[in-house]
Parts: sequence; C-alpha cells; structure tokens
Amino acid sequence: MPVRFRILGVLFVMSIVNYLLRNNLSIALPSIRAEFHFTSTELGWILASFNLSYAFLQLPGGVFGDMAGPRRAMTWLAISWGILTFFTGFAPALMAASATGAMVSLIVVRFLLGVTNAPLYPVMAGAFERWFPPGGWAFANAFSSAGVALGQAAIGPLVTFLIVKFGWRESFYALAPLGVLSGVWWYWYGRDQPEEHPTITAEEIALINAGRDPVTSHSQQRGAWRKVALQSDVLLLACGYFCSNYVFYMFSNWLFTYLVESRGFSLLEGGFLYVFPFFTGAIMTTVGGLLCDFLCRRIGPRWGCAVPAMAAMILVGIFMLAGVYATNPYMAVAMLSLCFGFIVFVEGPFWAAATYAGGPHTGVATGVLNTGGNIAGLLAPVIGLMIDHLGWLPTLASGSVFALIGAALWLFIGRQRVAVSDATLVST
Repeated sequence: MPVRFRILGVLFVMSIVNYLLRNNLSIALPSIRAEFHFTSTELGWILASFNLSYAFLQLPGGVFGDMAGPRRAMTWLAISWGILTFFTGFAPALMAASATGAMVSLIVVRFLLGVTNAPLYPVMAGAFERWFPPGGWAFANAFSSAGVALGQAAIGPLVTFLIVKFGWRESFYALAPLGVLSGVWWYWYGRDQPEEHPTITAEEIALINAGRDPVTSHSQQRGAWRKVALQSDVLLLACGYFCSNYVFYMFSNWLFTYLVESRGFSLLEGGFLYVFPFFTGAIMTTVGGLLCDFLCRRIGPRWGCAVPAMAAMILVGIFMLAGVYATNPYMAVAMLSLCFGFIVFVEGPFWAAATYAGGPHTGVATGVLNTGGNIAGLLAPVIGLMIDHLGWLPTLASGSVFALIGAALWLFIGRQRVAVSDATLVST
C-alpha cells in the first residue's frame, strides 16, 4: 500500500478518537442533567464553552500547524485530548457540592478541550495537501470526515454502555487513554513531508508532486497567510460552512437528547439508534469526496466542488423537514439519517475548495473555513433556549433554512483563480 494511504489511515483513526473524546459529553448530557438538574439552556452554555475556543482558534491553529508541522502539532494535540477528557469526569467531582460549581468546572474543561481541538482539522488538511496530489484532496479530507462520523456513531452505544454499567464520570476515565495512544502512534509513523518518510519510494514522491504549480511550493512569503485568510472565496466558503455546521451541530450536540426526550426512546435504544445517522454519514462523506475529486478532474475545481455541494445541501433541507415532521419515530430516524448523510457529503467539497484556494497555505485557508463553520457551535445556548421555549420541531426545522442558504452561496464561490490550475489535476 502506498505510504500516503497509510498516513491517511493513521489520521482516519485519529479522527475517530478525536470525536470519541470531544463529543462523548453529548451522550452524558441526560445523566448530567439528572444529577445537577440543569436546564437545556444551561447545558447549551456547557456545550458552547467548547465551541467558543474551538471556533475562534481555528485560524491561529492553522498558522500554528503551518509553522510547527503536522507531525509535532498533532502529537501535542492528541495527548492533550486524553488529559482533558480525564478531567471532564474528574473536575465536576471536586466541585459537586453545588450545581453551579459543577457547571463552572465543566465549562472550564470544555473550553480548554476546544483550545486543543481547534488546530486539528486545519493541520490535517495541510498534511493532506502535502501528502496527496491535486485531484486527491477531496477524498483525503472526506475520508478523515468518515472517521469523524464513525467516531460519533461509536459514541452512542459505547458511551451509553459505559454510563449504564459504571457511571457517566467513569465513561470519561475509560476513554481518556485513547488520546495519548493516538498521539504517540502518529508521532512514530507520521512525517511533515513525504520526502522525510523512510519507506516512501521515488515514484510515489513524483506522483504526489505531479501537477503542482510553482505557487504551490511550500515557500514562506511574508504576509502571504493574511492574503489567503482575506481571499473572498475563502470567506464565502466560511459562510457556507457556517450554514452546513448549523445542521451538523444539531446532530452532534442534541440528537441523543432529542431521541430520548422527544421521541421517547430509552437510553439503551436511543444509544443504538443514534448510530444510524452517523454510520450513514461515514459512507456518504466518502462518496462525496470521491465524486468531488472525479468532477474536479472532469469539469474543474469550481463546479467540481460546487455541484455536489449544492445538490447535497438542498437534500439536507428536504430530509430535515421529513424527519422532524415524521409521526413514526423510526421513520424519523431514517429521514434524519439521510439528512446527516448529506450534510457530511459536503465535507469533501468544502475542504477541497479551501485547499485549492489556499495552496501551500492550506492550514490558513481551512482555518478560516472551520472558523466560519464552528461559529455555528456557539449557538448552542440559543438552540437550548429555542428547545425550552419553542419545542423540538421548529428548532430542528430551522436547519432547513440554513441548508438552503448554504446551497445558494456556492453560486458565488470559485470566481477567483485557484492555487492549482484545472489542467494540472491528476488521479491519486
């Protein structure tokens, strides 16, 4: 197997671990609510503390990754996830004398976890730009997103089992070592540049470098990252990604609570059904990446990214409405599974488009992209307030509006020259 696909495999596993450790809290929310009697709005503030640091440190995280290199950067990040996951369970125990103390401790730990999560995907996108040839970036980013979906899918049954068997705090203690182990594994196998890997062949290096314009060399021009960060295509992509992630965060933060509290499933049944949207997403995001790369090679990066993204976002709006209005709870899960499948279908197009725009400064471009996307996560208290005062149905239905806005924005993306010309795209 080519070394670049082994690198992709390690980063795929790291994506699974990342989502196990960052979103296991969403499964623990009913148990935490039962112990401390938090409202949905208060739970929203706990969720938003992660999203606050995560959203606004994307761009600094991308710059950090470009400077430190993927190998060191992702090693430090993964080890820190493990440490902070342990403290997610441990810190509230120190301040459990009052609900306020427990809430403050969770907010602080989750804020710090957001700090250490923020650079991951911009750094990972930068690694893919270095390790894969033009025309292969959408698949690499989409496949890492499949790891995200599988990690999120595993959270349901795994964390539910640990909570039921041992308790919600113990579920965090059990998963914490995975962060440290994944960081050590990446440092052992990963390299910043293909040429640095001891087992890569000259033929594979030539394939990776084929079709790159001189602009895509990894030179460090002074102030170049600022130009990339302010590029209109990058900013429009960030706006579109905000619309996409408005829906994504509804699933990521609130799906399990919705299944238990609104649809009436038990904890165990809800944990089992929770798998289906994210398992669907793991398949669909990979298909979306492959289709995007294929279309980019056939019709160019602009429409190769835009066509599948627009179609998918329209379908997201349709399936979201079908799911929330379904009278049968199992049909609702089926429709919401398709909705989530298409919301992550667009991961490859978004991240590939940002990579084409950013070139050697992919970390910066994708940092801006992910900043826009994760500002949506800051709306967790607003979503919680909407749930408390409006109910689940209109709250979730609002996702359809953002999906359609996100689809429309793609019409304006790609008018600038991308960093890699259409003619240079090659097969991976």
